[in-house]
Amino acid sequence: MLVIVGYIVVLLSIFGGFALAGGHLAALFQPVELLMIGGGAAGAFFVGNNGKAIKATLKALPTAFKGSKYTRALYMDIMALLYELLTKIRKEGLMSVESDVDSPENSPLFAKYPAVMADHHIVEFLTDYLRLMVSGSMNAFEIENLMDNEIETHHHEGEIPSHVIAKIGDGLPAFGIIAAVMGVVHTMESVGLPPAELGILIAHALVGTFLGILLAYGFVGPLASLLEQKLHESTKMLQCIKVTLLASINGYAPAIAVEFGRKVLFSTERPSFSELEEHVRGARSR
Repeated sequence: MLVIVGYIVVLLSIFGGFALAGGHLAALFQPVELLMIGGGAAGAFFVGNNGKAIKATLKALPTAFKGSKYTRALYMDIMALLYELLTKIRKEGLMSVESDVDSPENSPLFAKYPAVMADHHIVEFLTDYLRLMVSGSMNAFEIENLMDNEIETHHHEGEIPSHVIAKIGDGLPAFGIIAAVMGVVHTMESVGLPPAELGILIAHALVGTFLGILLAYGFVGPLASLLEQKLHESTKMLQCIKVTLLASINGYAPAIAVEFGRKVLFSTERPSFSELEEHVRGARSR
């Protein structure tokens, strides 16, 4: 929603200011210029990226228009789930969670947290490392190193869409210049026309530069920044799980291990100690 609001503000500010200054909005409507700029950018997008990057970018774009799913409620759910799993391990042993880990969709523990189950990345990351803990064949240092490598891979993979969109945004002003040059060429070959008509042709050509810059810095560039912010949020969730599990492996009680995880969260989503404690109690009562 904020993306749409931002786009509306951009359009109203730019075109509204132009109209208030006495400009004629009809002069800015140049579909041919848009075709050259948009078509050139789309072509460069397909040329400059492989199939994986194209697919990842097209999949990520719709998420930019949705609110963040990594809310305080989701963080409290994942920490409550971790608390219950670690408490079960502490009381009944590692093998007690084997069935939960192997089949989380059929686990009564996981069933309490549908928001967590809706994110397969979270579930896969959590169950994979719980499975390694159950196997007992890896120490804390080895698991931490593996977690770091997986989180780094996740982050690099997630950066692809934002980098692709940023590259497109960087190229749009150049495509706007190309459209303007093409308009100037058309003007020069029409040099026999009256000055008034030549002025109109030059104005149409300059619109190309304007549109390229507007699309780059008002529309496409901010999308790349937003996708990067969403990536940092998803990585933070994995870091929360990592810190909590490592604290448990190193011998800390479930309540302390979860506190470790709470401390790594962004301040905007981090629940207070009492909030988390109350949420965990409510989840256990269910």
